Amino acid sequence: MKKLEAKKSNVTRDPNDIPKVSVVIPAYNSAGNIVETLESVFGQEFRSFEIVLVNDGSPDTEEFERVIGPYLEKIVYIKQPNAGAAEARNTGIERSRGEIIAFLDSDDIWYPEYLASQVAFLESNGLGMAYCDAELFGMPSVIGTSFMDGSPSSGEVSVESLLDIRCNVITSGTIARKRVIEAAGMFERNKRVQSEDFHLWVRIAHLGERIGYQRCKLLKYRVSVEGLSGDSVNRVWRAIDVFQRLDRDVNLTEEQRSVLLRRIEGFEADMEIEKGKAYLVNGYFVEASRSFASANRRRRSIKLAGISILTRIFPRLVLKMFEAKNAGEIAFIQKLDGSSTSR
Repeated sequence: MKKLEAKKSNVTRDPNDIPKVSVVIPAYNSAGNIVETLESVFGQEFRSFEIVLVNDGSPDTEEFERVIGPYLEKIVYIKQPNAGAAEARNTGIERSRGEIIAFLDSDDIWYPEYLASQVAFLESNGLGMAYCDAELFGMPSVIGTSFMDGSPSSGEVSVESLLDIRCNVITSGTIARKRVIEAAGMFERNKRVQSEDFHLWVRIAHLGERIGYQRCKLLKYRVSVEGLSGDSVNRVWRAIDVFQRLDRDVNLTEEQRSVLLRRIEGFEADMEIEKGKAYLVNGYFVEASRSFASANRRRRSIKLAGISILTRIFPRLVLKMFEAKNAGEIAFIQKLDGSSTSR
């Protein structure tokens, strides 16, 4: 595939001109997409911004620095040893000069009106943080869909609505006041954690800061095979882990903690379901039935109870039904396990 070369931009960074917005972009293995991402920022109708690009010890640094070469006089470029996306964003925030931080991943693309619309929405509503919807792109299966189609936001954004997953935030569609991010304690400083953005949004809400959702698609969010790899299992593990960290790190009210614990129980049910699928595909029918039963104990469901019983009594029938409806998922499970369906 032909490399996308950098185009000339008429934006030059003036160290004496304090920008209103600092765009923080962490980068890791991003040489193939970073030019398009940067161009989407330089193409903004809103002009008072700076770009803080943080190379988080990326293995493609040589190629990455070649393609961003034409932009180096127009951006703040920082290179650091690999520390994870959270610490890369913290580095960018610490080096930023704007009163508003706009987060953008290195493979996503803003529409030209993004910053103008988001800043106006933030300020006119007196918000500490704002986010919007995104058009999905990158794979044929997501064409014509948006982020909120699969992860909707409904009602007031609060600690409870975030924990109850009634409100879902996309990081590349988020801007926040720098003072608010600092008051909340920045992103977690641990390379091994995931879902660190969700952890921060909950802490910002816990401070009492108002968070608003602008119901329009102002960016393109890239979906890739790599991004989906291990999705069903890893997504559940990430959710359980971040909710457990929030239980440990945030002084939640009794009501908030009740929501959190209920959601953890639901995630644990999801994990048992995923384990049950893997056992079923690989011919471990007794274990599959036990996993489905365990899921049903956590999330009472006639369907789950029925699947558990059928798997115990007629396992091969259940397998054939699953194979007929989930060929792609079966192939993915086999790839993860390195196993075969031969029994």
